[in-house]
Parts: sequence; C-alpha cells; structure tokens
Amino acid sequence: MTWLAIFFTLISIAFYASVEMQRRPELRSKPVAVCGSQEERHGIVLTANYIAKPFGVKTGMAVWQAKQCCPDLVVLPPDMREYIRISKLAREIYEDYTDQIEPFGLDENWLDVTGSAGLFGSPMAMAKEISDRIKFELGITASIGVADNKVTAKLGSDYRKPDAITRIEADNYREIAYPLPVRDLLYVGSATERKLHSLGIYTIGQLAQCPVSCLTYKLGKMGAVLHTFANGKDPSPVKRADYAATVKSVGNSATTPRDLVSEEDVHLMLYLLAESVAARMRDLAARCMVVELYVRDTGLASFTRQRKLAVPTCSSAEIAQVAFELFRANYRWNQPIRSIGVRGAELVEADAGVQTSLLDDDAKREKWERIDAAMDHLRQRYGYMSIRRAVTCADPELGRINPRDDHTVHPVGYFGG
Repeated sequence: MTWLAIFFTLISIAFYASVEMQRRPELRSKPVAVCGSQEERHGIVLTANYIAKPFGVKTGMAVWQAKQCCPDLVVLPPDMREYIRISKLAREIYEDYTDQIEPFGLDENWLDVTGSAGLFGSPMAMAKEISDRIKFELGITASIGVADNKVTAKLGSDYRKPDAITRIEADNYREIAYPLPVRDLLYVGSATERKLHSLGIYTIGQLAQCPVSCLTYKLGKMGAVLHTFANGKDPSPVKRADYAATVKSVGNSATTPRDLVSEEDVHLMLYLLAESVAARMRDLAARCMVVELYVRDTGLASFTRQRKLAVPTCSSAEIAQVAFELFRANYRWNQPIRSIGVRGAELVEADAGVQTSLLDDDAKREKWERIDAAMDHLRQRYGYMSIRRAVTCADPELGRINPRDDHTVHPVGYFGG
C-alpha cells in the first residue's frame, strides 16, 4: 500500500497565512503572521509565512515578541470559517482519488491510494495531479509526501516546502531520513527531544539504531513507538472517509478576558462552560458519568480534578455544580486564575437504562435537562445571546463569552483517532 500525506502550503503551521495571502495578493511579498487577539489575551502567533520566519517569528511566540523580531510584520486575526471552508474544498479534491482519507488537523490529510493506481496512474503521478489542482482551484500550494506508511509520508511532506513532492520508501529511506534531526519525527516534541539528546541521540538514524530497551527505560512505551517510527514503519491504516471515532468525552475551556479573582467569577465561568459542554452532549445524544475540572492560574500552574457521578447527566446546572464543588475543594487562591475548563467524560447513550430513585434529585435533573433543551432550541433560532442565565449577567465582560461558537479548532491527535 502507498499513502500520500497531503499538507497544504507550509504544512499546518503556515496554512492560515497561506489562505490570507491568497485572499490578499498585496501581502505575498511581506512578512505575515496570523495571531490571536491581544485584547482577549490570546495574543500569540498562530502561524507565520516563510518571509517572516527568517526574522525569528515562530508559532507560539507572543505578538509583541514577534514584532520585536520583525518590525514590519503584518499581523492578521484568524478567520476560522474561511480556513475550514478551504479545508473542505481541498477534501473534495482528495475524494476524487480515494475514499480513504484521514485528517490530521485542519490542513493535513493522509490518503491511501492503493486501489486508485489503475485509474489514475502511479502515486507520484497522482501526487502531481493533486498538487496542480490545489494550486489551480484553490490558489495555494501543497507539500506532499509519498510513502508506504503514514509516519514516513508525513516526514516526506515536511522534507521540502512549500511546493514540493517527496517520495520516501524502502529504497531511499535511510539516505533521506537517517541524517534528519530527531525532532523532525512525528511525536518528538521539545521535551522528548531533550530526553533523546541526553542519550546522545540527535538524528533519526541514531534513534533507529538505539536499543529499544534503552528507549523504553527513558521514555516508557513511547520509546518503542518512536523506535518503530524511526525505522520507517507504521502499521496503522488510513481510516475511511466515513469513519466516525467513538466520542468518549466533551469539553470546553477558555482563557478569560480578565483574571478570575473570586468564587463568583469562577461560578459564572463554570456555568458558561457547562452550558456548552451539555449542549454538545445533547447533540451527540449522550450523557456523562464523570465531570472534570481544569484550572490554570496566572503563574501558569495548572491542575485537573474529576468526580464520578452516581447517575449520568447532560444537565448544565448539575455539571456546573459538580465542577464548582471540585474547585472549592482544590483551589487555594494563591494566584488569580487565567483559564478554566469543564469536561464531561465516560459518555453513555442518552437513552441507556439507569437505576432511578424516588428522591427529588432525579426529578430535578430531568426538569433541568428539559430547560436546557428548550434553551438549545431558542438559541438555534434566535442566537446564542437570546436567552441567558441571570448569573452570567453579573459581569458583562465575562458574561459576553460564547464558548459554544467561539471555541478553538484543535488538531486531531494521531493516537486514539
């Protein structure tokens, strides 16, 4: 089997900038960065184009730091709807060649074209045709890796950018991959890279030749996984286009427009987040058996706590109350809070049978779930702000947050679908 790892211009870290330059041709010769809102305290670089990178502009850098590195940097806000639209259009191109398409984030996809060779020619020919169509139909370029497994295909797509096709298979794997720095391998982040450096491992070739026992001693199970990747192997298949992963949890978090300094602030935020989480569970016809709380203070220290429920729920009031109890039991107010999150985990089907009781708790839960469902209907028809809990009106700055619609689109994880 042969896979194509399709990555839009400059892989994921420059996709947003590429779309912006396609929309605004006058920016193509200028350093450009797409950044979060400084006013809402998301002021970091999300992506930068190739002109900005030699100046030292990097993903995750604060906007003020990026402007110090590159005073002429053009800073643009993200337009997620447009990026999603372009991503969907690209997927329509891929679907002309195969129905085995697996996304890896918004701008990355693996394609298994094993069964398409009889119709479209060799994998390299298909890669060239796909690249030409993306350029002609969407106005952006693609970096493509052609390989016999997903991890190596991604390595190939990273090898030359922005507009290139790289084939890496058994006959040339060592020649191309072994000299590359170990950080180029999928799932070798900065922390793992430091651990590998402590073992004297700086290249993919050194990682491939290191004894597995040494790697597992230092990295645990992930050591064996990375050893397999470094040797150009990955047995995981490309999922079909109609594949739907089982959703095990639903969560939402927010970096607040100002620090949370009181229990009243936290109470308000937990209700906002719980409403979003509960609404998404209802969309999935599910309830949660576990409520999880995430807190991060202004010193960037964070913790997560969770509680198992006696009865599954999708009541926003109950989720918020459990999260608030977890907060009061675990937070000591050493510093104000910068961000906070709520998650419903261990999801079960909404109509799954449960042991009910004659106590008031079950009746209250059913009542609040009906109220929540009515709020969903009103918001779908008249907008999110058409109906609000009184508690969210206590602070106009916090209460204006819409966690349901203003959430960040995160990459799809490689492990766990």
